Amino acid sequence: MLKERFKHFVYRCILPYGGLLLIRLISMTYRIKIVDGQKEKEILESKNRLVYASWHQRFFPGITFFSTRKPIAIIISKSLDGEMIAKAVDILGWYPIRGSSSRGGKEALAKIKELARSDYKIGHIVDGPRGPFGVIKPGLLRIAQAGQLPVMPTITSAQNKWVFNSWDRFMVPKPFSKIIIRFGDPIQVPEDLTPDAFEAKRCEIEERLKVLYKETDDIWTRPEAVRTLFN
Repeated sequence: MLKERFKHFVYRCILPYGGLLLIRLISMTYRIKIVDGQKEKEILESKNRLVYASWHQRFFPGITFFSTRKPIAIIISKSLDGEMIAKAVDILGWYPIRGSSSRGGKEALAKIKELARSDYKIGHIVDGPRGPFGVIKPGLLRIAQAGQLPVMPTITSAQNKWVFNSWDRFMVPKPFSKIIIRFGDPIQVPEDLTPDAFEAKRCEIEERLKVLYKETDDIWTRPEAVRTLFN
C-alpha cells in the first residue's frame, strides 16, 4: 500500500515537473517552420474551434507549440501514465479530459461537447494511446460530431530525431533540429452518418494523414527544398 502511494506521488508530483522542464529546454532549441498556416488561420477566424488531429508517434513537438492555442483541451487516458501526462499538460495550460474508449469515453465526449460550445479547441491523438500505429480510432470522428468541429490534419516532421522502440516508433526531435508543422485541409464530419458512411469517412481521414506525413517527410530528402523553406 505504501509502495503504491509512493508510486502515485512520483507520477503526479515529480515526473510531470521534471519531464516538462526537459521538454521545454529541448523545445526552445527547435527551429520551427509552419507550412500552410493559412488553413488553420481561416478556420480559427471563422469558427474559432477545431480538432487538431495527429499521430501518437509525432506529438512531442506539439506539446509546447499548441499550448499557445489556448483555450485548448485534450483527452488523456485514465491510466497512471495518463495521470502524469495530464498533470504536465495542465501546467502548460491545456485542459486535460480524462477518458478513453475502454474507460470514461462517454463522459469525455460529453465534456468535449461542453467545451467546444465554449470555443475550446481540441488536440487529439488519433491512434493513441496504444495503437495500432496510424489507424484512426472512431473517437476522432465522434469528437468532431459531438462538437461539430472541423478536423484539422496536423503534421509534425523533424529533420533529426531519436526513434524509440515502442509500438509506434515514437519520435523525439533532437536539440536544434529543424521542424515542420504543417496543416492540411480541414475535414467536415457530418453529425448524422450511417455506419458505412462513418467508416468511409474514417478511412478518408486516415488516408489523408498518411499522404500528408509522407509528403512532409519527403521534404528532408531534397536539400534545395529544405534551404528554400528555412531561409
